[in-house]
Amino acid sequence: MSFTPDIHFQADAAQADAIVSAITSRTSIRRFLPTPVPRETVLRILDVAARAPSGTNTQPWKVHVLTGQSLSTLADALCAAFDDPAVARTHAEEYDYYPKEWRSPFIERRRKVGWDLYGLLGLTRDNKAGMHAQHRRNYRFFDAPVGLMFTIDRVMGQGSWLDYGMFLQNVMVAARAFGLHTCPQAAFNPFHRLIMAHLGAPEQEMLVCGMSLGHVDPAAIENTLVTEREPAAAFTTFHP
Repeated sequence: MSFTPDIHFQADAAQADAIVSAITSRTSIRRFLPTPVPRETVLRILDVAARAPSGTNTQPWKVHVLTGQSLSTLADALCAAFDDPAVARTHAEEYDYYPKEWRSPFIERRRKVGWDLYGLLGLTRDNKAGMHAQHRRNYRFFDAPVGLMFTIDRVMGQGSWLDYGMFLQNVMVAARAFGLHTCPQAAFNPFHRLIMAHLGAPEQEMLVCGMSLGHVDPAAIENTLVTEREPAAAFTTFHP
Protein backbone atom coordinates (compact mmCIF):
# COMPACT_ATOMS: atom_id res chain seq x y z
CA MET A 1 0.00 0.00 0.00
CA SER A 2 1.27 3.47 -0.82
CA PHE A 3 -0.08 6.95 -0.26
CA THR A 4 0.18 9.91 -2.62
CA PRO A 5 0.22 13.19 -0.72
CA ASP A 6 -2.34 15.80 -1.75
CA ILE A 7 -0.34 19.03 -1.67
CA HIS A 8 -3.55 21.04 -2.22
CA PHE A 9 -5.25 19.58 0.86
CA GLN A 10 -6.92 22.19 3.04
CA ALA A 11 -8.25 20.95 6.39
CA ASP A 12 -11.71 22.08 7.38
CA ALA A 13 -12.53 22.63 11.05
CA ALA A 14 -13.43 18.98 11.70
CA GLN A 15 -10.30 17.68 9.98
CA ALA A 16 -8.14 20.20 11.81
CA ASP A 17 -9.62 19.06 15.13
CA ALA A 18 -8.96 15.43 14.22
CA ILE A 19 -5.32 16.16 13.41
CA VAL A 20 -4.80 18.10 16.63
CA SER A 21 -6.56 15.37 18.62
CA ALA A 22 -4.38 12.64 17.12
CA ILE A 23 -1.27 14.53 18.23
CA THR A 24 -2.43 15.68 21.65
CA SER A 25 -4.05 12.34 22.61
CA ARG A 26 -0.78 10.52 22.05
CA THR A 27 0.66 9.48 25.37
CA SER A 28 2.98 6.75 26.61
CA ILE A 29 0.79 3.84 27.66
CA ARG A 30 2.16 1.45 30.28
CA ARG A 31 -0.53 -1.21 30.34
CA PHE A 32 -2.27 -2.64 27.30
CA LEU A 33 -5.12 -5.03 26.71
CA PRO A 34 -4.33 -8.40 25.05
CA THR A 35 -6.66 -7.58 22.13
CA PRO A 36 -4.85 -8.58 18.91
CA VAL A 37 -3.93 -5.98 16.29
CA PRO A 38 -4.33 -7.23 12.71
CA ARG A 39 -1.19 -7.35 10.57
CA GLU A 40 -2.98 -5.22 7.97
CA THR A 41 -3.48 -2.46 10.55
CA VAL A 42 0.19 -2.47 11.51
CA LEU A 43 1.16 -2.22 7.84
CA ARG A 44 -1.27 0.67 7.26
CA ILE A 45 0.19 2.55 10.22
CA LEU A 46 3.72 2.03 8.92
CA ASP A 47 2.72 3.04 5.38
CA VAL A 48 1.30 6.30 6.71
CA ALA A 49 4.35 6.86 8.92
CA ALA A 50 6.68 6.39 5.95
CA ARG A 51 5.46 9.72 4.59
CA ALA A 52 7.85 11.29 7.12
CA PRO A 53 10.44 13.54 5.48
CA SER A 54 14.01 12.37 5.18
CA GLY A 55 17.07 14.05 3.70
CA THR A 56 17.22 13.34 -0.06
CA ASN A 57 14.48 10.73 0.54
CA THR A 58 16.91 8.29 2.14
CA GLN A 59 14.15 6.75 4.33
CA PRO A 60 16.60 5.36 6.93
CA TRP A 61 14.04 3.38 8.94
CA LYS A 62 13.66 -0.37 9.19
CA VAL A 63 11.01 -1.99 11.38
CA HIS A 64 10.88 -5.44 12.98
CA VAL A 65 7.36 -6.42 14.13
CA LEU A 66 7.08 -8.93 16.98
CA THR A 67 3.89 -10.77 17.87
CA GLY A 68 2.86 -14.10 19.39
CA GLN A 69 5.62 -16.55 20.26
CA SER A 70 8.42 -14.35 18.95
CA LEU A 71 7.30 -11.52 21.24
CA SER A 72 6.99 -13.83 24.25
CA THR A 73 10.38 -15.46 23.68
CA LEU A 74 12.16 -12.11 23.47
CA ALA A 75 10.29 -10.82 26.53
CA ASP A 76 11.40 -13.87 28.53
CA ALA A 77 15.03 -13.38 27.51
CA LEU A 78 14.98 -9.67 28.31
CA CYS A 79 13.41 -10.18 31.73
CA ALA A 80 15.92 -12.90 32.58
CA ALA A 81 18.82 -10.60 31.68
CA PHE A 82 17.34 -7.65 33.55
CA ASP A 83 16.68 -9.70 36.69
CA ASP A 84 20.25 -11.02 36.94
CA PRO A 85 22.55 -8.19 38.08
CA ALA A 86 25.67 -9.99 36.86
CA VAL A 87 24.19 -10.48 33.40
CA ALA A 88 22.67 -7.00 33.26
CA ARG A 89 26.13 -5.49 33.88
CA THR A 90 27.41 -7.11 30.70
CA HIS A 91 24.93 -5.09 28.63
CA ALA A 92 25.20 -1.41 27.78
CA GLU A 93 23.69 1.08 25.37
CA GLU A 94 25.38 1.39 22.01
CA TYR A 95 24.75 5.12 21.86
CA ASP A 96 23.98 7.82 24.42
CA TYR A 97 20.26 8.44 24.53
CA TYR A 98 20.49 10.60 27.64
CA PRO A 99 23.18 13.17 28.50
CA LYS A 100 26.19 12.08 30.51
CA GLU A 101 25.76 15.16 32.71
CA TRP A 102 22.26 16.19 33.76
CA ARG A 103 21.52 19.90 34.11
CA SER A 104 18.51 22.04 35.00
CA PRO A 105 15.74 22.09 33.83
CA PHE A 106 16.12 18.64 32.29
CA ILE A 107 16.95 16.76 35.47
CA GLU A 108 13.93 18.22 37.27
CA ARG A 109 11.62 17.18 34.43
CA ARG A 110 13.09 13.69 34.41
CA ARG A 111 12.67 13.27 38.16
CA LYS A 112 9.13 14.64 38.15
CA VAL A 113 7.78 12.26 35.52
CA GLY A 114 9.38 9.32 37.30
CA TRP A 115 7.97 10.16 40.71
CA ASP A 116 4.59 11.11 39.27
CA LEU A 117 4.35 7.62 37.78
CA TYR A 118 5.58 5.89 40.93
CA GLY A 119 3.17 7.99 42.99
CA LEU A 120 0.22 6.74 40.95
CA LEU A 121 1.43 3.18 41.53
CA GLY A 122 1.97 3.73 45.25
CA LEU A 123 5.71 3.18 45.00
CA THR A 124 7.94 5.00 47.48
CA ARG A 125 11.65 5.77 47.20
CA ASP A 126 12.60 2.89 49.49
CA ASN A 127 10.61 0.32 47.52
CA LYS A 128 13.44 -0.79 45.26
CA ALA A 129 11.80 -4.11 44.46
CA GLY A 130 8.63 -2.36 43.36
CA MET A 131 10.52 0.05 41.14
CA HIS A 132 12.48 -2.85 39.63
CA ALA A 133 9.23 -4.69 38.92
CA GLN A 134 7.72 -1.63 37.24
CA HIS A 135 10.77 -1.04 35.07
CA ARG A 136 10.76 -4.75 34.22
CA ARG A 137 7.35 -4.31 32.63
CA ASN A 138 9.11 -2.52 29.78
CA TYR A 139 10.55 -5.89 28.79
CA ARG A 140 7.05 -7.42 28.73
CA PHE A 141 6.07 -4.64 26.33
CA PHE A 142 3.55 -3.56 28.98
CA ASP A 143 1.43 -6.56 27.89
CA ALA A 144 0.93 -5.14 24.39
CA PRO A 145 0.24 -7.71 21.63
CA VAL A 146 2.67 -5.99 19.23
CA GLY A 147 6.28 -5.04 19.81
CA LEU A 148 8.16 -2.89 17.30
CA MET A 149 11.93 -2.72 17.06
CA PHE A 150 13.42 0.07 14.97
CA THR A 151 16.86 -0.24 13.42
CA ILE A 152 19.10 1.91 11.25
CA ASP A 153 22.05 1.18 9.01
CA ARG A 154 25.32 2.12 10.71
CA VAL A 155 26.45 4.06 7.65
CA MET A 156 23.80 6.74 8.23
CA GLY A 157 24.72 10.05 9.84
CA GLN A 158 23.21 12.27 12.53
CA GLY A 159 20.75 13.84 10.12
CA SER A 160 19.19 10.45 9.44
CA TRP A 161 18.56 10.06 13.16
CA LEU A 162 16.60 13.32 13.04
CA ASP A 163 14.62 11.89 10.14
CA TYR A 164 14.05 8.74 12.15
CA GLY A 165 12.50 10.74 14.98
CA MET A 166 9.93 12.16 12.58
CA PHE A 167 9.11 8.65 11.39
CA LEU A 168 8.65 7.45 14.97
CA GLN A 169 6.33 10.36 15.74
CA ASN A 170 4.31 9.50 12.63
CA VAL A 171 3.97 5.89 13.82
CA MET A 172 2.60 7.04 17.17
CA VAL A 173 0.22 9.62 15.72
CA ALA A 174 -0.99 7.29 12.95
CA ALA A 175 -1.73 4.64 15.58
CA ARG A 176 -4.21 7.05 17.17
CA ALA A 177 -6.12 7.22 13.88
CA PHE A 178 -6.79 3.49 14.27
CA GLY A 179 -7.82 3.75 17.91
CA LEU A 180 -4.50 2.36 19.12
CA HIS A 181 -1.87 3.58 21.54
CA THR A 182 1.88 3.22 21.86
CA CYS A 183 4.80 3.51 24.22
CA PRO A 184 8.20 4.42 22.76
CA GLN A 185 10.91 2.73 24.83
CA ALA A 186 14.60 3.47 25.10
CA ALA A 187 14.65 0.91 27.94
CA PHE A 188 15.42 -1.76 25.35
CA ASN A 189 18.64 -0.08 24.22
CA PRO A 190 21.04 -1.57 26.79
CA PHE A 191 20.03 -5.06 25.60
CA HIS A 192 20.62 -4.34 21.91
CA ARG A 193 22.90 -7.37 21.41
CA LEU A 194 20.27 -9.73 22.76
CA ILE A 195 17.52 -8.09 20.71
CA MET A 196 19.42 -7.93 17.44
CA ALA A 197 20.39 -11.59 17.76
CA HIS A 198 16.75 -12.51 18.32
CA LEU A 199 15.76 -10.53 15.23
CA GLY A 200 18.50 -12.10 13.14
CA ALA A 201 19.46 -8.58 12.08
CA PRO A 202 22.67 -8.08 10.10
CA GLU A 203 25.74 -6.53 11.72
CA GLN A 204 25.34 -3.29 9.76
CA GLU A 205 22.05 -2.55 11.52
CA MET A 206 21.88 -1.01 14.97
CA LEU A 207 18.95 -0.65 17.34
CA VAL A 208 17.35 2.80 17.59
CA CYS A 209 14.63 1.97 20.13
CA GLY A 210 11.59 -0.22 20.68
CA MET A 211 7.87 0.50 20.94
CA SER A 212 4.79 -1.22 22.30
CA LEU A 213 1.58 -1.03 20.25
CA GLY A 214 -1.96 -2.05 21.11
CA HIS A 215 -5.24 -1.14 22.78
CA VAL A 216 -5.05 0.87 26.00
CA ASP A 217 -6.22 -0.70 29.25
CA PRO A 218 -8.60 2.02 30.47
CA ALA A 219 -8.70 0.61 34.01
CA ALA A 220 -4.95 0.88 34.62
CA ILE A 221 -4.02 3.69 36.99
CA GLU A 222 -0.64 4.20 35.31
CA ASN A 223 -2.42 5.17 32.09
CA THR A 224 -3.89 8.24 33.78
CA LEU A 225 -0.46 9.88 33.92
CA VAL A 226 -0.41 13.12 31.92
CA THR A 227 3.04 14.62 31.54
CA GLU A 228 3.44 18.38 31.58
CA ARG A 229 4.60 20.44 28.63
CA GLU A 230 6.08 23.91 28.56
CA PRO A 231 3.93 26.40 26.61
CA ALA A 232 5.30 27.52 23.26
CA ALA A 233 5.92 31.01 24.61
CA ALA A 234 8.44 29.56 27.09
CA PHE A 235 10.73 28.02 24.46
CA THR A 236 10.11 30.23 21.43
CA THR A 237 11.88 33.42 20.41
CA PHE A 238 10.52 35.57 17.61
CA HIS A 239 12.98 37.66 15.57
CA PRO A 240 10.91 40.27 13.70
